[in-house]
Amino acid sequence: MNSKIKAYLFFTLLLTSSVSGCLSEEALESLESENPCTSEIQVRESDGTLKILTYDIAGFSDELIAQFTDETGVQVEFIRTDDAGGILDQMMLTKSAPLADLMIGLDNTYLPTAIQNCLLMEHSVSNESFTTTSMEFYDGPLALPFDEGDVCLNYDEDALAAANMSVPTSLWNLTEAEWNGKMTFPSPMTSSPGRAFLAATVDYFGNSPGNESGNMSSWWNAVAQNGAIFTSGWTESYVNYYTGGYGEYMEGHIGGAYLTVSYCHSPGVEAYFSENYTHSTSLVLPRASFHQVEYTGIINGAAEVTAANQFIEFLTSIEVNGNMPDYNSMYSVRNDTDLPETNGYRYHADQANVSTAITQHLIEQNMDDWLESWQNAVRIN
Repeated sequence: MNSKIKAYLFFTLLLTSSVSGCLSEEALESLESENPCTSEIQVRESDGTLKILTYDIAGFSDELIAQFTDETGVQVEFIRTDDAGGILDQMMLTKSAPLADLMIGLDNTYLPTAIQNCLLMEHSVSNESFTTTSMEFYDGPLALPFDEGDVCLNYDEDALAAANMSVPTSLWNLTEAEWNGKMTFPSPMTSSPGRAFLAATVDYFGNSPGNESGNMSSWWNAVAQNGAIFTSGWTESYVNYYTGGYGEYMEGHIGGAYLTVSYCHSPGVEAYFSENYTHSTSLVLPRASFHQVEYTGIINGAAEVTAANQFIEFLTSIEVNGNMPDYNSMYSVRNDTDLPETNGYRYHADQANVSTAITQHLIEQNMDDWLESWQNAVRIN
């Protein structure tokens, strides 16, 4: 039985023990020993405002939030971090005295840590009409998906053609001399796409024919030795260094990297905002991508629980969530939705070729070890 289910059974049994007979001391000890979230939670002092901890989602426009306030009467205040890693860090640092009621943005590589550390409480919003892919990783009561997409490598078609370089057919090709200094990766220590791609390499080198399971660290060490650029987050890699994205038109663009970590549908996003033009495409090698799901959930110790549930329902409604490709450049989690056809969004969006099979349990049990292995592998003396 799932440990979280046992935890909720424990609380249910406590609440009903007065009418069903007292639990034995042994039964109580058994249930308590399997429930890590029995300690008393400090509830945030209510100030009448729904405080939302998230990263900088551009789609949360003033107009959209005004619509929610008009419909519910709830005032909203955002506490923003740079990325999903910042959301988790903030939640961990304020665990005993939460500053927010709702988080939006932890993905399925960070969610297990939040659950393990009792950072979330149960919501009351239905997951009916959600896609199967968005519910495969986690379908419990502590979080609900709000967008999804496959993390994979993107490369600059024009740059490869100009340099007479071949499109890689294996991750090992990136350890060859022609790729020296021409790739950039967001760190899995601080970036959710970076962490998702790390999980993909675990699966790739554990299951691809001819690749031994122990070669994940060897590969990361080899690309580090081959001049790979490592950044703190997706934005720095994609915007500052990648030559195939919109960063080439922005001040501060450095360039030099023909390949980076992004999403299989990122070329579609590029086309959508560039009048059906892009010279970026995805490298869809089998098991070299990771199906990322991003979640929203009520923070344990929230003051505005009712308002938090209202916002989750608003965010995951077909009216709002169906526009997620525009709001957050990701797929909606609602059935019968897709990317827009406008400006080649759907046409240029690639499909993952056998996405990784890394599960919630594997991430719970192994992520810390994978991160330590990655750090050791990319550290160049």
